[in-house]
Amino acid sequence: MDPDAEEARLAALRSYQVLDRPRPAALDALTGLAAALFETPMSAVSLIDRDRQWFAGSTGLADRQTPLSVSFCVHTLPTKQLLVVPDARLDERFAEYPNVREAPRIRFYAGAPIVDEDGFALGAVCVVDDRPRDPSDRLLDQLTALAGQAAGQLALLRSRLRLADLGDELARAQQREEDLVASITHELRTPVASIQGYLELLADSGDPELAAQFMEPIHRNGERLVATVNHLIAGTRSEATSLPVATAPMDLRAIADAATRTCAALADEHGVTLRIGGGEPVPLEADAALLTRAVEQLVRNGVLFTPPGGHVTVDVHGGPVATVTVTDDGVGVPPDELPHVFDRFYRGRYAREQAVPGVGLGLPLARQLVGAHGGELHLTSSDASTTAVIVLTAARPDGSRRPRR
Repeated sequence: MDPDAEEARLAALRSYQVLDRPRPAALDALTGLAAALFETPMSAVSLIDRDRQWFAGSTGLADRQTPLSVSFCVHTLPTKQLLVVPDARLDERFAEYPNVREAPRIRFYAGAPIVDEDGFALGAVCVVDDRPRDPSDRLLDQLTALAGQAAGQLALLRSRLRLADLGDELARAQQREEDLVASITHELRTPVASIQGYLELLADSGDPELAAQFMEPIHRNGERLVATVNHLIAGTRSEATSLPVATAPMDLRAIADAATRTCAALADEHGVTLRIGGGEPVPLEADAALLTRAVEQLVRNGVLFTPPGGHVTVDVHGGPVATVTVTDDGVGVPPDELPHVFDRFYRGRYAREQAVPGVGLGLPLARQLVGAHGGELHLTSSDASTTAVIVLTAARPDGSRRPRR
């Protein structure tokens, strides 16, 4: 069989999720019916895996699986046709099989292929006897019908699994929507409420000195409100819409320094130490404002998810490609959440439980900004550390660009 076709068949087989699991009652019932119709002591719904046959339903068989080297059912796959062996001792394909020469001393075998709705042969419904048999065409037609029912039962099982997955995804989507509304409400309401409170105090007092004192927190909260709105606008930009990028010769290390300095006050507030590695300049063509914003998002995330006393380290390296690596010794990202960290508005359990500021747009926005420079953003995590790496095309000393590898 063509290797690619076999891999596709195996992928289809595994999509039913019945291998190495308890036998579905419906498939067991089918084998009982087949054994009763043929009056044989053994019957099975045999699914053909890479190097074994798995009995997803069986009657009269002690084994849960057997190697393909003793499988009759595997011979139904290439032709997708009914296979009848009246006496295995007289068939050169099977005469030397251990299960023919020894217990259970198979003589008669009839197997009808199980072909799913996509045309993949998954295995066979078979009946087996320890004495030769010559079944009627009517019985063989019924065996073929049972194989069709087995395919239907497998399709039903897969549909149930998919519905369960869909239900889980809908529940997750609903939770994300609720978290999003709560996050946006908090991020917008908090500065508005603060501004409103200061303005009410000013209105009541009429004290010029108090007014001067309140201008700074009013201004700070106003900037926070504008920044949040701008963040939402930038983060919800369609991925099909290209960002306007004004590139010029830049030093990536200077960009990383600027982003780190921007987060210094936040780090002090959270008791987190920021470190940036020294070294030579790393020249490249970039939009300094956009790329600084991307690095800032990564550093800010590192600070927010690192407990007091922890560290966030920023390293810049040149070479065939230029990289900015931001590493923290924070709480890490659980493995089940890692595939979703670049989804818009996704906030993990820790962010929700610890009320970490944000609406789940930081990483998606950073990736979009890096992508606008033709670069890539990767994130890995363990139990107590997260590493984000920006990979960009560096410039040669003569100003030309190094090709990406």
